[in-house]
Amino acid sequence: MTALDGRGTAEGISGTTFRILHVSTGNVCRSPITERLTRHALGERLGDPLCGGLVVESAGTWGHEGAPMEANAAAVLADFGADASGFVGRELLDEHVIRADLVLTATRDHRAQVISMGHSAGLRTFTLKEFNRLVRAIDPLTLPDPVECGVVERARALVRAAAALRGWLLAPTEEADEVYDPYGAPITFFRSIGEEISVALDPVVTALTGVPGKD
Repeated sequence: MTALDGRGTAEGISGTTFRILHVSTGNVCRSPITERLTRHALGERLGDPLCGGLVVESAGTWGHEGAPMEANAAAVLADFGADASGFVGRELLDEHVIRADLVLTATRDHRAQVISMGHSAGLRTFTLKEFNRLVRAIDPLTLPDPVECGVVERARALVRAAAALRGWLLAPTEEADEVYDPYGAPITFFRSIGEEISVALDPVVTALTGVPGKD
């Protein structure tokens, strides 16, 4: 088992963990919701995601360093039964991109900003909805068995397969890959964004773990 820090991150031997980094603008609305919904979904499938080596984090391209998540974002997480406690906003740094095995962004602009940071990020950075579209096109039987090979090996293979498909499976419209910013909006809009994120995440988490979600 790896050791946890205050953000729930893990420090371990290289190759034994798979880090998922969610990126939005301020790291107080979309990426916190996505981070905590991902953790929640992984917990339902794996019990403790860290036992499978999966680490989920988030940051913002204009991150409000040290800020709590927006109250409406926390309310949305409560609707899903996900844990909002202990969250602290972060500004996206080079080290976050370097350590990430998969970067999922809210928008295409965020994706471009991550890739512009370098660190060979292009092949492992996608918008959330783009990655959803790609993994749904991948035959799960072509991926390593999570029981025999481990979830980390399966996750790495999934990212490689998605990257290979990217030029062949394009979005029907530019807007199809966007998760819009609910900052300053009423709770009803936050809830619609939360549902949008949850729907996009479900096949992603299933593909990562090999375990389908509950009906």
